[in-house]
Amino acid sequence: MTQADKKKRSTCKAKMIPSPVVIRMQAILQKEMVREFLAELMSTFVMMVFGLGSVAHMVLGENFGSFLGVNLGFGFGVAIGVHVAGKVSGAHMNAAVTFTNCALGHLSWKKFPVYVLGQFVGSFLAAASIYGIFYAAIMNYSGGNLTVTGPVATANIFATYLPEYMTLWRGFLDEVFVTGILQLCLLAITDKRNNPALPGTQAVVIGILIVVIGVSLGMNTGYAINPSRDLPPRFFTFIAGWGTEVFRDKNWWWVPVVAPVLGAYLGGIIYVVFIGFTIPREPQILENPVEYEDHQTPVLPKTMPHHTVNASLASVSVSLDNRTPVQPVSPLSDNIQVQQF
Repeated sequence: MTQADKKKRSTCKAKMIPSPVVIRMQAILQKEMVREFLAELMSTFVMMVFGLGSVAHMVLGENFGSFLGVNLGFGFGVAIGVHVAGKVSGAHMNAAVTFTNCALGHLSWKKFPVYVLGQFVGSFLAAASIYGIFYAAIMNYSGGNLTVTGPVATANIFATYLPEYMTLWRGFLDEVFVTGILQLCLLAITDKRNNPALPGTQAVVIGILIVVIGVSLGMNTGYAINPSRDLPPRFFTFIAGWGTEVFRDKNWWWVPVVAPVLGAYLGGIIYVVFIGFTIPREPQILENPVEYEDHQTPVLPKTMPHHTVNASLASVSVSLDNRTPVQPVSPLSDNIQVQQF
């Protein structure tokens, strides 16, 4: 090997050694909170890009979109989001779902702001991306006049707004009910003690659930059912040129923030009370060396050999004072189960 080849190889090895900055970045990215924050950000971003893009097609394109297309966009956007982050954070993509998981004890409260912040940032970035992609179409459709209401309104591409026939409180109750249905069904899909979706199919089943909710219950309010879906894009439209009207129109802006949280919590409680509490717990085999049931009867592990059990029991032939005989004890079964309560 020539001197030039040796020098070239040593240079390549030097380049392969990560710098202290790279090592520090890797250490930061491997922290649990950081991974979950980024997972919620990315999954929400993917879901919102597909969802808002389908709404843009319906609003801006005469022959390119439909209400069914919006439902499919959000439904399969959620399915892809579950694939993006399901093993890292659970891919909530919904502040109401995160709140309910914390309230039911499935997630630590200290993770709540981390999850919600990731969802809000991902949703805001998705709104900005859709605005940039469809900017020319938005300006052409609206004549350069960004409005919230009227025949050429475009703010509804990004957030939900009440139709004329709906009142504020009817819309509130609608969002509570629809989000309650969402959370109840999510618990049913993922509850391993009940009849969950088959492993590997959860994402598709959840996506189908979103589509079904949209085509059956989405007409009245646009089924926001998610503070992370509605508030960040609404704030983006506020700073992007639509103005304060995005918050003032029928004073609707707070409903997609509050009502889904209340609805998801109620849906979770209803599932736990009517379904979760009624599922019998399966008996479990004790694995400790010696456990005791009622009456102080020893329960021996399944892994202990029969001859060991017989020998230990046979050795007990007299009492401690060596006078009173003790009745022999028959060997215990090696498959004793204890009911868990």
